[in-house]
Amino acid sequence: MENSEKSVVPAADALLTDSSPSDLEHANHNVNTPEPLVQDDGSRRKPLAFHMSFLTINIMCFLVSIDATILAVAIPVIAHELNGTTLEAFWASIAFLLAVCVVQPIYTSVSNVIGRAMPLYSSFLFFIVGSVIFAVSRSMSVLIIGRVIQGFGAGGLDVLGEIILADITTLKERPKYIGYLSIPMLGGTILGPILGGAFSQFVTWRWIGWINLPLSALGLLLTVLFLSLKPINLTFREKMRRLDWGGMTLFTVGCTLFASPVAWAGAMFPWSSYKTLIPLCLGAVVLVVFAWYESRPIEPVFPYRIFKSLTASMALLTTFFHGMVTYSVVMYTPLFFQAVYLDSPLQSAVICLPLCCICAGFGLFSAIAVEIIRKYRLLIWTSWILTAVGVGIFSLLDCSSTLADKASLQVPLAIGMGSLFALLNLPLQASLSNADDMGLAAGILVSFRLFGGLIGLAICSTVFNNVFGSQIDLLGPLPGDLAILNDVREAVGLVPLLRDLNMTAELLDKVIEAYRMSISAVFWTLAGTAGVGFLLSLLIKEKSLESEELGKQQLEEKR
Repeated sequence: MENSEKSVVPAADALLTDSSPSDLEHANHNVNTPEPLVQDDGSRRKPLAFHMSFLTINIMCFLVSIDATILAVAIPVIAHELNGTTLEAFWASIAFLLAVCVVQPIYTSVSNVIGRAMPLYSSFLFFIVGSVIFAVSRSMSVLIIGRVIQGFGAGGLDVLGEIILADITTLKERPKYIGYLSIPMLGGTILGPILGGAFSQFVTWRWIGWINLPLSALGLLLTVLFLSLKPINLTFREKMRRLDWGGMTLFTVGCTLFASPVAWAGAMFPWSSYKTLIPLCLGAVVLVVFAWYESRPIEPVFPYRIFKSLTASMALLTTFFHGMVTYSVVMYTPLFFQAVYLDSPLQSAVICLPLCCICAGFGLFSAIAVEIIRKYRLLIWTSWILTAVGVGIFSLLDCSSTLADKASLQVPLAIGMGSLFALLNLPLQASLSNADDMGLAAGILVSFRLFGGLIGLAICSTVFNNVFGSQIDLLGPLPGDLAILNDVREAVGLVPLLRDLNMTAELLDKVIEAYRMSISAVFWTLAGTAGVGFLLSLLIKEKSLESEELGKQQLEEKR
């Protein structure tokens, strides 16, 4: 009984900060509510609504996992069919991530003030509309617009899934459910490249958009029927007043201004160009102003209290570097196999299966390990070392590498990168003193990972373009169709055609080597990034995972 009282009093105290009678009544109701039924083995008995809500979260995770990986192997085919440049091909991914990064903190903040339901419905709607626009697009510009709208939806599905999982589970049981969530991530990560390759090679890449619709409709239906969370007991006017309008505006402007020139620097404009430096500097200034401003609002987008603990701050920062590595690896690994070994999109997806399967499998394994040993620190350190070494040894692959080489060299990276998906959330959650902040913190962590992915892709694009341009210059004048490579922005769009171009075997080998060295430079950049992530993870402390509190937006009990 003593433990039971301790678990509910903080939630009641948090509600007392809003002193309306309805809030006081709600707080008293929480205090007097009996504990959930307990089974003979001591575990909490979950109602049907919980299991169906968790199924909804799994569908959301599956959709986002497929969408994050399905485009990578199809990008060269899409760019060729729509006459797109390499820059447009990269923007098809970067614009998506930019939209996701901009909206995720907004979804997190808004859902924390007005509740999860309406932001979640909006996410499904944006995702469906964006998928349709992507599927019917006849130009790269329309396709990019569709990807942006898709990003508005996927950002909400991704971040709200993590937030709602934190709402409806306790910290003590959360590692188990994070592990279960690795199953749809495994399915989406495996199926994404395969479906992308199969659609682009045998049917049409437009099915990349159409395939989202039935699952989105099912997820939306389950959300409406079963996901009933406790409401925020404030009037509409009070909710609007508490929203951090200024913070959301500053973050959107600052993030867009800062990330966009990083993406085009070295490709569309040089780093020294005023067209790169002016928006980059303006974006940095706006983000600094945003960080200063966040101490003022009632419900800030990024509350200072989340960052008070060194462990929490390092968990967020290492998640940023994890995002840099993960999204860039997903983008460049299939491109490497297509360019260096002249594989078809489907073949490159199949060769990436060890990376995808082991990555998601160790997300589940590491969560189970934490569930058993109740520790995470050593696992995080080991995972970062494996990630750094794993992505670095990718550069050992060359034209003479066997299939066994290609598969085995994926294993260390897959183990490390996959484990970090499940592990980095735990020190952040364990550092929080208030259970009501756990959903908010989960949303912020997802935002950091995606922002890292955006910056990582932009930096890797610059590295690829610069190295490839230098390598092509060494070849001298290029004949016939290969002359297009003098414009580095055309490099990705030419990859599907390399097998069919009329050129000598010696010249083809030199072009392939230019691709190999360029993507290897990307892998070395990511290895250094993972090394920084490891050093920062040394500052993470071990925290207790035994809290059994639930946040204020937990599932409503049906009576």
